[in-house]
Amino acid sequence: MILLTGTAGFIASHIASKLLKNGKSVIGIDNLNNSCDVILKKYRLDQLSNYSNFIFAKVDINNRPSLKKLFEQYNIESVIHLAAMTGVRHSVDNPHVYLETNIKGTLNLLEMMKEHLVKKMLLASSSSLYAGHKMPFNEQLAVNKQISPYAVSKKSAEGLCHCYCHLHGLDVIIYRYFTVYGPAGRPDMSIYRFIKCIDEGLEIELFGDGEQTRDFTYVDDIVNGTIEGLKLSGHHIINLGSGSKPTSINTVIKEIEKLLGKKANIKRNDFQKSDVLATWASISKANELLNWRPTIGITEGIHRTIDWYLKNKQMNQKIALK
Repeated sequence: MILLTGTAGFIASHIASKLLKNGKSVIGIDNLNNSCDVILKKYRLDQLSNYSNFIFAKVDINNRPSLKKLFEQYNIESVIHLAAMTGVRHSVDNPHVYLETNIKGTLNLLEMMKEHLVKKMLLASSSSLYAGHKMPFNEQLAVNKQISPYAVSKKSAEGLCHCYCHLHGLDVIIYRYFTVYGPAGRPDMSIYRFIKCIDEGLEIELFGDGEQTRDFTYVDDIVNGTIEGLKLSGHHIINLGSGSKPTSINTVIKEIEKLLGKKANIKRNDFQKSDVLATWASISKANELLNWRPTIGITEGIHRTIDWYLKNKQMNQKIALK
């Protein structure tokens, strides 16, 4: 059985769906906090509820007694760890909860794995660790200049995983994800936010001139790359990104405008210090170790995301944008 943390979250719910379709047994946990609208979290869980090989438990990774009970009750063979406080800008105003969840929560899981002889963890990390480096970013770079508490928390989680791999022989595969988007995505992320605001005529708050770029990566590609890590052993840090030339925020807005047939109402703000100007992944390591390359480009990915949004428009209109 696979323990999947943060199962009601965006990427984790897609990973769960793929694993379940492949016949894997999954115990999914989530504390169902209100970091994003719980309507969307419930929607994601509903998509998984019909699988007989899926069990959900409302468990917080900061609650060690609850985790201990879980590890004692189920025969857990590996852990896919995506539970985390997310969002760069929010972490600047609320650093304590990021350090508590993303560092202490990861430590709690590693301790449970050590005590219950669970050998493997796949950890979701972030491209935000690469701030200040030349692109495309590769995994050999010394990432020691984090510019947000979120990035610091992810770097610390990576360090704990390396430590437990070294001391206790765990297999730990760390993925640095690059700007993941797609159906049922996070409302605080740009593509979901832009689609909703443009469709409903709401104001888009744009930080900077919009020429900052991101290595936007479609969620299905991220899912496929992540699951392949179950076959690896040892300790590896692997980028999962599109590998293509990064796309500007302005280009994304124009593509959404074209597909929706509506114009964006943009309020421009100063660029924020906690943000990076650009991200771009080198994915040669993922190709070598996982035989993985992404297949969905930005235009097709946005088209699929808008299709999902419109098919679920009644629900999406109720989603609050924080």
